[in-house]
Parts: sequence; structure tokens; C-alpha cells
Amino acid sequence: MVDTSSAPVLLGNRPGSFPHSVLAERHPAIIRQVREAFPYEPGQHRALDDLLANCTKGEIEPLPADAHDRDRWEAWGMRAYAGRSWFDVPWLWSESWFYRRLLQAVGYFGPGPWQGIDPFRPFKLAELDSAETDEELAALDDLAGRPAAEQEQALLHGSLWGNRADLGFRLSAEGARYAQAAPGLVADDSDRLWSLLDTAGRGSGTLSLVADNAGRELVPDLLLIAHLLASGRIGRAVLHVKPYPYYVSDATTADVVDALRRLTGAGGAAAAYGRQLWSALADGRLTLRAHPFSSAPLPYAEMPGDLRAEFASATLTLVKGDLNYRRLVGDRLWAPTTPFADVTAYFPGPVAALRTLKSDVITGLDSRTEAELVAAEDQRWRTSGTHALIQVRTPD
Repeated sequence: MVDTSSAPVLLGNRPGSFPHSVLAERHPAIIRQVREAFPYEPGQHRALDDLLANCTKGEIEPLPADAHDRDRWEAWGMRAYAGRSWFDVPWLWSESWFYRRLLQAVGYFGPGPWQGIDPFRPFKLAELDSAETDEELAALDDLAGRPAAEQEQALLHGSLWGNRADLGFRLSAEGARYAQAAPGLVADDSDRLWSLLDTAGRGSGTLSLVADNAGRELVPDLLLIAHLLASGRIGRAVLHVKPYPYYVSDATTADVVDALRRLTGAGGAAAAYGRQLWSALADGRLTLRAHPFSSAPLPYAEMPGDLRAEFASATLTLVKGDLNYRRLVGDRLWAPTTPFADVTAYFPGPVAALRTLKSDVITGLDSRTEAELVAAEDQRWRTSGTHALIQVRTPD
């Protein structure tokens, strides 16, 4: 077991810290944005006002007795944290709790006419339908004529960076060569990632991809899956999405459908990718999972047995994004040189993290890299989204 005594769980109770700014500033801003995005009714406005007051100055209140998932949240810590400030419980927990309560406030879980209406859908669609997305999809035509190794590297880096960088450039021929130098990467185990996908034999391996965001970040994840299936790197892919809207932009099944429609309607190479994925869903080579634990306020070390068994059977589990990284390694203020393999030793199979850095949690850096980052930017590199990592751990 890894020693956690010097790696405290992140809380939001220190003014000036990144977790505190999320709870005190970002969450109220999200409430305002959601309120303005829909013609909600008076009851929903009152519920949003109550949530704003509660999440900034109040205490954690249990879900209503008739909530469909009350038992699940009690198992996840609701009873233990009730009556405490949102700022004094684990940050990962309070963030997840915010989104659960926001969905309740807008009537997402029903019953009623607003049941199932994603409060974040306008933001997701605006990004998916943007001119930037048009440019990125058009760049696939150029990439199609490049050598296979360049295509793979460009698609991997496209999935890594998502909309945090100029994906159109990264998917172009010039960008594929640029990615070889991996600017902004603080750790790069990409060679090990490709090697793992080759160990199962061509066309026989299974990739589990734990998705992060929808829109322009989900599209490159889907492109990577399509390429791996078409090239024979894998025979099957399982895409894990959230069972309900979460963290504003996290991908759900509806977001996957929107992304596929965007691809198939784009023309050129993008449409070909979209048709491949559509067919892969139809014949079972690509399947979707929306496990309840995907939206749990807990680290993956506490995953249930059925999910553990599923990850254990995969040739590789690819964990995408910042939130999933926090859940993978534990939402703690680790020393940056803490070995990634140590903090993920519990994971039941080979696992890789593709993550753009947007929070304080980091592991697996060598001491020289850490020193250079601190000297250049103090601690801003942890949260600015300008740095990323590819880390891989295989079982002993």
C-alpha cells in the first residue's frame, strides 16, 4: 500500500486555493449560467436560489427521503458528511455533490416535464457546432494521407489535448510531426501505451476508454477508437460515459450520439470515421457503459466488484481527463515525484492516463521535470491547462 500520510486529501477550506475557488466562485457562476440557459419555472428558480445559498454558506443536507439514489449516496458518504460545510469535506465529494443537487434543483430526475433535460446541453452543442470544430474535422482529410505512425501519434495527442489546444493543427501533417516533440508534456509513456495494445495480438484486444468531456473533447476520443479498430490495434472498445449530466461537460450517451451525428454530417474523412463508429456500435465492436460509479464522489480504488472485473478483462484501460485522473490516483496533494505505478497499484489491469493538467493533483514526475516547472511557473502549471501527461502502469 502506498503511504498517504504526507499526501492530505484535498479540501476546499483554504482561501486562495484552487479547490476553494471552485466551490466559492465556479459553482455560483455555473448556477447563473444554467439559470440563463433555460426558461425555467418559478419552482426551479427558487430551488437554484436555495442551492446557491447552501453551497456557498450552508451545510450539506441529505437528499429527500424519496430520492431514487438516496441509498447509493448514503453508501458514498452522505450521512457522514451531513451537517458539515461544503468546504470542510473532501473536495472531490463536494464537487460531485454540487452536480447531483443542481440536477435535483432543475427537475432532471423528475417526475415532471423537465425530467431528463440536460441543463448543460446548450453549452455542449455550442462547442460541438462551432467553426473551430469544422476546422478540426476538415484537418482529418490531410491526415488520412500520412503514414500510419504519424496518424496514430496525431490522434493520440488529439485525444490527450482535446479542446485545450489547436486540435486542427495537431491533426494536420505538420501537427503530427510537431507532436513527436511532445511540447507541454510533463510525462510521456506513449511508447508503452502502443506496446500494450500490441501484446494481445492484432485485432483481438479490448480497449476500455473512460471518457471525460463531451463536444470537441469527445470527438478526438471517438476518432482514436475508430482508428484503433480500423487498424486492427484492437478488436473491441468499451466507452465509459456518465449515467447523467455531470461536471458541466462530462460525456453522456446522448453526447456520444450528438458527436457521431456531427462526424457523419461533416463529409470527407470525418464522415468516414463517423460511419465506422456507427457500424461498430451496431455490430458490437464498440459498446457504451454508463455505470453508476462513473459519477461517484469517490476514487477508483473504491470501485465495486463488477466494474473491477470489467477493467480487469481489458487489454488496456485508458482513463481520460483531469477529473478521472484525480479519481484514478486519489484526490490528494501528492509529492509530484510519487510514482504513478504506486498510486495505481490497486487497479485490476493495465491502465493509462491521458490528462491535461487542470488541478493540483500530480504524480509520476521525475525530480528534474518538477524543478524546471516550479522554477518557470511556480505552481500555475498544475492548473493552467498548458501541460499534459501520458502515464502508463502495467501489473507486476
